[in-house]
Amino acid sequence: MKKMILLLLMAVFLTRAEVSASLTEPVSKTGSDSSVSKELVMDDIVAMHALSEFKSLSRIERKMRISEAKKAVKAYRVQKAAGEQPSTDTLLLVILSILLPPLAVYLHEGSINGKFWLSLLLTLLFWLPGVIYALIVVLG
Repeated sequence: MKKMILLLLMAVFLTRAEVSASLTEPVSKTGSDSSVSKELVMDDIVAMHALSEFKSLSRIERKMRISEAKKAVKAYRVQKAAGEQPSTDTLLLVILSILLPPLAVYLHEGSINGKFWLSLLLTLLFWLPGVIYALIVVLG
């Protein structure tokens, strides 16, 4: 997790061209994978350079950059989740909405929030309104 945040900071605030221009060329190993090892060494140097620049910032600038990195991580997670959701998940959530509406809403939303509590309340009052609400949330 620490390395991912560091790489995101590096990607957000430093471009590879800027860092490559300011750093010397690393010594690479000889062999068939010398370009791969050269790339790994360059990534380590870039990460160390980004970390040293980050430490030299003021406290307010650090907080700003950390918040921007968190936004980037959140956007990455949303993008990753959007690409991994097949159509069978929707069918399973519809079936689950009929059987256990609050659970279907929780699985669809990913956290316990107001929609979950409303679904739970509607299900406890009478089962049919909870089912209808869960279907609206899952399909909407």
